[in-house]
Amino acid sequence: MTLHRAAELLAGARHGLALTGAGISAESGIPTFRGEGGLWTKYDPVKVSSIETFLADPAAYWMVSRERGRVALAARPNPGHVALAALEAAGHIVAVVTQNTDGLHQESGSSRVLELHGSGRTVECLDCGRREPRSAVQERLDTEMPPRCPHCGGTVLKPTVVLFGEPMPAAPMQEAFALAAEADVMLVVGSSLVVYPAADVPFVALRSGARMIVINAEPTPFDRLAEVVIHGRSGEVLPEIARLIDA
Repeated sequence: MTLHRAAELLAGARHGLALTGAGISAESGIPTFRGEGGLWTKYDPVKVSSIETFLADPAAYWMVSRERGRVALAARPNPGHVALAALEAAGHIVAVVTQNTDGLHQESGSSRVLELHGSGRTVECLDCGRREPRSAVQERLDTEMPPRCPHCGGTVLKPTVVLFGEPMPAAPMQEAFALAAEADVMLVVGSSLVVYPAADVPFVALRSGARMIVINAEPTPFDRLAEVVIHGRSGEVLPEIARLIDA
């Protein structure tokens, strides 16, 4: 019944909005940050992913990021990503707001993606400002640690992701909140909804009268506020919802 109700809400949405977290990409083989087996169960996030420690010792960051980058670059969109792209193409959602930095939404065909935590697909030199693809830097990590900028020789190369202690990118944040204020259906997929200000996006939608659908493997703090809660794999649930809409 919950699948059918989710399909009904999205089919009737005039301004649906999706928020996605690490859970949707876990099914593409990218480990989550929290929960069992998550990155933060192995490493202290402040030590390996804060801007302060990065600037003090970039090599320490890149040693951890080397393996995660290899996995992320090899990952491909899963049926959950593809289903969200189809929902956007059909007009059931207007955009995907994501906490992820892997670029899999764009690769699956989603055209309006707001990356709240930046993109892991590019790397910027903090000395000269030049950018290059993460894949190019990844190729150098086995022989160059930390990697150097091929343009100026600088050693402070940083992925264009938001590290702890850095401000969130203003433009996508503002756009996400504006879309949330207009949303009539808020679809949350694969997010624990404990990281702010990203978790404020569904709160703004709810405050504006939106109905909420939560699809996540584990319970979230927003479950009690949602009209539909499905604890399952988004790669299985989202394609079924899309199928029911089209039936």
